[in-house]
Amino acid sequence: MNRPSEWPQIRRRRLFTEIGIVLGVSLGASAVYSVISIIARLTAGTALADQTATLNGSLSDREWLDLTYQLLAIFFDLVPVALVFYLLAISGGNPFRRIGFDLRQPTRDLGRGLLLVLVIGVPGIALYFVGRAAGITVDVVPAPLDTYWWTTPILILAALRAALQEELIVVGYLFTRLRQLGWSKWTIIGSAAVLRGSYHLYQGIGPFFGNVVMGVVFGWCYWRWGRTMPLVIAHWIIDIASFVGYAWAVTSFPALFG
Repeated sequence: MNRPSEWPQIRRRRLFTEIGIVLGVSLGASAVYSVISIIARLTAGTALADQTATLNGSLSDREWLDLTYQLLAIFFDLVPVALVFYLLAISGGNPFRRIGFDLRQPTRDLGRGLLLVLVIGVPGIALYFVGRAAGITVDVVPAPLDTYWWTTPILILAALRAALQEELIVVGYLFTRLRQLGWSKWTIIGSAAVLRGSYHLYQGIGPFFGNVVMGVVFGWCYWRWGRTMPLVIAHWIIDIASFVGYAWAVTSFPALFG
């Protein structure tokens, strides 16, 4: 039987184990694959700038089957989000209020989200093209889906999936648990930011640093505001612009995507 003096150590081990499991079935696994991917890219015979990373690709050449696969992929990718809410709930309190993912401040959350779009989204686009020019970013194709009637709705859902996964797991959940472990403010913000950059490494070195900066800004905002809702709103808008606006941008500015 464990003595009371051992309970804090047991709790810490359990929290570390829980964090490892959550990240292992979600973005932590993505980070590992991305690290292997960038190693493979850098050791390939083709220059990084001449390589391509495809997002939201078609999963079948049959329309109805492609749609089915897309919806299933989105659904199962959100299961870890449900898991973190469950884990936060059983540890006490309302998990939605605990990480600020609710509708108590709709106007303020929207305003803050739009501010983050301006602060992060616009410079992020510029950084992508700088990275492409410098040869440290691959050609990212956000939306190669065949044009069906459901293409745009699926891209919007895919953008929402990314926003929910990243902001609720990497910020809302992870910040909560690392605080309970006694980590300091900037250690938490920095660690989460590096994790965010790591699972984007498959896009190249430029996106890694760009997403680390995004992680620092988003992490600081969450620490100050105590709400993930503005982060989800901003991330969703940025990804919608990237996914849905890609086809328009390619048509309008072909030289930039050559």
